[in-house]
Amino acid sequence: MGVFSVNGIAIPLVSRYNWRGTRITTRAMADDLFSKIPKEFDSKAYTAQDIEVLEGLEPVRRRPGMYIGGVDETALHHLVSEVFDNSMDEAVAGFATRIEVELAADGTCTIRDNGRGIPIDPHPKFPKKSALEVILTTLHSGGKFDHKVYQTSGGLHGVGISVVNALSDRLRVEVVRDKTVYEQHYSRGAPTDKLKKIGTAANRRGTSVSFHPDPEIFGEKGKFRASRIYKLARSKAYLFRGVEIRWSCAKEVLEKDIPEKDTIHFPGGIADYLNETLSGEQVVAQEPFSGEAELAEGMGRVEWAIQWPLIRDGFCSSYCNTVPTPFGGTHESGLKAMLFKGIKQFGEMAGNKKMGMVTSEDVFENACIVLSLFFKGPQFQGQTKDKLVNREASRLVENAVRDHFDHWLSNNPVWANRLLDYLVARAEERAKRRKQKDVGRKSIIQKLRLPGKLADCTQEDRDNSEIFLVEGDSAGGSAKQARDRATQAVLPLRGKILNVASATGDKIKANQEIQDMELAFGCGTRAHYSEETLRYDKVIIMTDA
Repeated sequence: MGVFSVNGIAIPLVSRYNWRGTRITTRAMADDLFSKIPKEFDSKAYTAQDIEVLEGLEPVRRRPGMYIGGVDETALHHLVSEVFDNSMDEAVAGFATRIEVELAADGTCTIRDNGRGIPIDPHPKFPKKSALEVILTTLHSGGKFDHKVYQTSGGLHGVGISVVNALSDRLRVEVVRDKTVYEQHYSRGAPTDKLKKIGTAANRRGTSVSFHPDPEIFGEKGKFRASRIYKLARSKAYLFRGVEIRWSCAKEVLEKDIPEKDTIHFPGGIADYLNETLSGEQVVAQEPFSGEAELAEGMGRVEWAIQWPLIRDGFCSSYCNTVPTPFGGTHESGLKAMLFKGIKQFGEMAGNKKMGMVTSEDVFENACIVLSLFFKGPQFQGQTKDKLVNREASRLVENAVRDHFDHWLSNNPVWANRLLDYLVARAEERAKRRKQKDVGRKSIIQKLRLPGKLADCTQEDRDNSEIFLVEGDSAGGSAKQARDRATQAVLPLRGKILNVASATGDKIKANQEIQDMELAFGCGTRAHYSEETLRYDKVIIMTDA
């Protein structure tokens, strides 16, 4: 087997395929094929000059999604969270008691606190720059990489405030330290003037950051919404009972049901929030199961408030170091594991034989849970911190709360027995609904002549079953090989069925593919449609657009 070179690339004869997948058998074929390779595949056209090195905050402006999750409304408001979290870290650490949030008519957001103030002395590694400028212009700079300055904090990577600076077309920071007021301005990540003294303040201290999102990044319509920022302010206030948050909003950007000015403070913490949220609701226990506990190994502390309303749907709002974790994480898993185990064990001790049928779905579907964890060295999934992933957090939270829950159940036997009865009733109702679906589905299967091309699933229960509509027998064969036979059915149909928008009723009824779908679904059409008789939980169209 020979080897030859084309454009500096060694090609073994017979044994290799070219860049388009054709087998190369002769030198002439190789010369012909490689002469047709587009220029971008030519190694000589790719040199060191094509390698970019992004410096400073340019990576943030080039790829904002890496740092704030995109450029949509949620990402835009993440800028507020980053600045807010810095002030909250000062409050949680015991250095601030007040945070002010202001939304101006031009869309500028200002957040100020009465904490220690960002250091303004020269940085040891950058003696020509103040520590303030280093923090605002350098990624991965800050005081939260160890636990010397903050025992627990929402900031972890030293990128938050610098990202806000990079994505703002104008930013002003004011620091009050040692009774002196300092000020500096920035635009798109770069300082526009030097740090300067602008006055004195005998009774003030802290940091104030005013920033306006850059329309080059978020578009001309990218504006802060008062309702989202006000909701964020309220959530921060109940997560740390030691802070008072003062809210003000310009009338030009005010929204319905949002006050122009407000002082937000929850002395009872998250228990106050839960009671306010469920105000007027019928609940299982007169008081929620709430409290706080220190974590083992000096890793922090946890606060919780849990209630079971009789009617409304439940929710679980979890936080770590006052940062929302909408996708939950290990702290949430630990709390739920503890609740489920504790309820089951108490039911067994109380001699309630029906507790065996209670599942986690019965316990948590209607439960209203607020969980706040203050944790050393948290690890999140991504810079937007949507999910906590520290494995040890699950064990620490479960162990910290377990005894408190056992005492709450044993010290409140009336509430505890009401909770057991409530969960058993939910389990019985769930079993009843499932039985009705099973009977209905079996009767439908018995009555229907199912289409011949349908590869049905084997389970008779409709719950969690799916039917995939695929194009043609070829796709149907592939789908059948990949499916879970227990819960997934496959129905092959020809690619172009019928434009029912313009077809007559008779033509629709005569169409074989529509007949097959009607038989497979079992739910009827138009006036005869009944969702109760639908044979599958989900209908999935797996075709080309």
